Parts: sequence; C-alpha cells; structure tokens
Amino acid sequence: MRCRLQIVLIATTIWLPVQANGKSVFVGIDGRAHTSAEIDATITHVMHAAEVPGLGLALINDGKVVYLKAYGVKNMSPNEPLTVNSVMVAGSLTKVAFAYLVMKLVDDHVIDLDKPVYEYLPRPLSDYPTWRDIANDPRSKLITTRMLLSHTAGFNNSRYFDPDHRLVIHFQPGTRYSYGSEGYSLIQLVVETVTKKSTEELMQQQVFGPLGMTRTSMVWQNAFESDHANGYDEYGRSLGIQKRQTAQGAGSMQTTLTDYARLTQAVLFGRGLRKQTHAQMLSAQIPIVSKFEFPPLLPDTTDEYKGIQLSYGLGVGLYHTPLGWAFFKEGHDEGWRTYVVCHQNQATCMVILTNSSNGEGIYSALLRGLLGDTWNPIDWEVLTPYGKLPPRKPLSDHTVIQVPPTFLAMLAGRYGTQNDVLTVEAEGDHLSVVGNSKRKREFFPQTWTIFFSKDSDETLTFLFDIDTWAFRILREVDGKGELIPNLEWALPHCDR
Repeated sequence: MRCRLQIVLIATTIWLPVQANGKSVFVGIDGRAHTSAEIDATITHVMHAAEVPGLGLALINDGKVVYLKAYGVKNMSPNEPLTVNSVMVAGSLTKVAFAYLVMKLVDDHVIDLDKPVYEYLPRPLSDYPTWRDIANDPRSKLITTRMLLSHTAGFNNSRYFDPDHRLVIHFQPGTRYSYGSEGYSLIQLVVETVTKKSTEELMQQQVFGPLGMTRTSMVWQNAFESDHANGYDEYGRSLGIQKRQTAQGAGSMQTTLTDYARLTQAVLFGRGLRKQTHAQMLSAQIPIVSKFEFPPLLPDTTDEYKGIQLSYGLGVGLYHTPLGWAFFKEGHDEGWRTYVVCHQNQATCMVILTNSSNGEGIYSALLRGLLGDTWNPIDWEVLTPYGKLPPRKPLSDHTVIQVPPTFLAMLAGRYGTQNDVLTVEAEGDHLSVVGNSKRKREFFPQTWTIFFSKDSDETLTFLFDIDTWAFRILREVDGKGELIPNLEWALPHCDR
C-alpha cells in the first residue's frame, strides 16, 4: 500500500485577475476557460494523489502571466507554506536559461553556432583534464555550439555511464539526437574562456539582471535562506536544499516561480535577442526518432512522433500541433521535478515547479486538464502519470534483490567530507562501506538505489542528479537522516 502524504492546500499569490462571479482567469489552447476555483481543485487533487508536498504553477495567456500561485508546503516539518518567491531547484530547466545566454553571445558575435568549439580554446583538448578522454578522437574537432545546445554532439548524458567513466563520442556529431548534459559543460568551458568571466557573472549580467530575476542564481546565495523549499523523495523523506557552490550550465540554477515565469516570457518573445537569433533557438535543428528520451543512446527508433514533428531546437525540445509549434523542457533532480511548455502562436504557457521526486506524475493531468494539450510527447519523455506508476515497495520490507554488478560498481566511491570519509565498494551482490573507524559494514540492495544493513536499522539511499552527475547518499538510522555528498563527483566538470 503506497504511503499517502496528507497534503493541506496552502496557496500564496502575488497577483491574480479579479474573478467576480467566477470569471475565468486562464484559457487553454483548446479554448476551454478555467476559473481560479477550478484550477485550485485540479491542483489539490493531483498533489494529493501523486503525493507532492509543494507545487508552483504559472499560467501565461497571450504572453502575459495571468496565474501565479504556490500550493502546499516548502517544508513539512515544521509546516511552512510554499510561496511564489520560495527558491527551488530548477534541474535541467537551467539549460533553457543557459542556452538563452549563449544566444545573446551569438548576437554579440562572441560565439558562432557553427564554428568548431575547439577553435575557441587557447590549448588543445588534451590539456584540459575534463576533456582529455576525447582529445584523440578526430570527431571532437567537428563539434559545434549548435550541436552542443541541440544534444547532437554524440555524448552520453553523463560520462558516469561510459566505460570506466571515461567520456566517449558515441556517434558522428550532428547526425542524431541523444540527450547529453556533458555537452553543456563543454560549451560552458568555451563561454567562460572567450568572455573571461564566470558563468554566474555572465548569467547575472546578461539574463537574470535584465529580466528582473532577483531571486535566481547559478550558485547558492545567502539571501535565499529566508525563503527556500526543501526537496522530498518518493517516500516523502526530506532531502533538503541544494546549496550549489559551482555554477553548471547543465543544471545548477536555483530559482523561484516568479522568476522562471519571467524567463519563460523572455524565451517566448526573444527579448534581448535579434529576430533571426530567436528564430534559430526555436527552430528544429534535428528530427527525433528515438523511442524514448531516457536513457540516451538506446538503439530503438520509432515513427510514432513524426505526426508532431518531434525535434530539438537550441536548449529546448519542439513539437508541432494543428495550432502551431510548441517548445518544452523538463527538469529532473532527486527531490525536484520541473516542467515548462509554451505554445508559440497562442503565446500560452505553463510552468510547473515541484519539490518532490513524485512531481512528474502530475504533468499529464495538468497538460491535458488545464492547458488542453493532447499532443505533448510526454511518453517519449518517460514522464509516467501517477496513476500508472507501479506500487512502491515499503521501506520496511528489507528483501534482498539482485542488482547487476555493473550498477553496483557505479555506486562505489568516496562520500562525506575530507575529514569524515565513507568508502563504498562493490563486493559481489552487495556493497561494503568503510568509515574512519576502519570497520567494514555490508549493505544489501532492497531496490536499485536503497541498501540496508542486516545488523542494524541503517539504510543508505543513493541519490543521482542526472543533470549534473552528483551522487549523494541519504543515510538513515534511528529515525534520523543525513545527506552525504560524493567527494569525487561533486567536483565541477569544467576547466578554467
């Protein structure tokens, strides 16, 4: 029996149209009008059904934010309401903002979309430790900014999934789509090299500042302490907030519903971009024939999405409907699920920010029920509706399952701090953990990511951020939990 979070509706709003006599406040692309009460009822229902503690929703009609509201809580203990200005983790929605920055640099003739990126670097790739793995592959000299932003450079999403964790170019760059956050790290290196500025500095100067995104940053700011959300896993366990110290164009942005709605409007209209540059960003660069977006590099192909002309632009996905083109992007991080979609002809958009690993289960209901969008490629994105998810195994059920040794090896590493290190190693069908006491303990897989001790009530849950590669462990014992970072993979994947 799935555990149920008791969601109490707590909503905060900074602006809403007057709704005298129940007048509609938002009109979907299907022409259906929705009142505030109807929207509230829908959100309350899906949050309870999907077990999502907090959700921020922005709705845009004719390019204007007509609905901006926060529901539920930013913290379950103590119970604190989420606000439209609560800082949340954007996940891969960061890529939209970073691509927008790159397009501004294209306008300024700092970056050329079709110039091989190695030509921007003062030294050969072999001199950059992060990119040394591909230096001897002649295909590395074919990779351009256009390929990196459209996920056609040939990379895996993370080198962590490549043999020996060494970066590989898997196909001829520019020939097919395969989601790869690694590519955003490479273009980040190029951007910082040619501008001689940090990504955080550039984003504040070129994007966040001009758009009035006053509570958004690529790294943690002390000002966020006053109002930020905690992330929660599938079981409702708190994972805290990510206090990023290193900017990563692939996914380190922390933002608010208010701020991301502003960014969405800017991308929709191309504010600050030349018309032709904006058109490039939102035009198809590569058709998509893969059956699923995740995991990348699967050989399965399909014609299923030809009818909507599923493709990728520069920083965003694209699909075509009888009403015109739409762009979209999903964000996925442990404890956080985020989504944005915009129908360009109608200038109608939806932004969803949640502080829960269960958040993506509600997308389908909101896309169809509120936005009226029946064409969205949600199956390709592998965003399973909450009603179709298999039952979760109870945490108290400590039945050992079989996990492939190759996956166990991926969890191995050094976790903690420099002064308090846990060394995790794969041993046969389980993991061994050695701390500063040098005593070895064994942990067995209950699921692919949850491991338990047979000698105590201690469990280790491995958390993986698919956008920035940083493993963490949620260690729970005696009813208390702590987050332990991975010392090896918390390092920035970029070279100065």
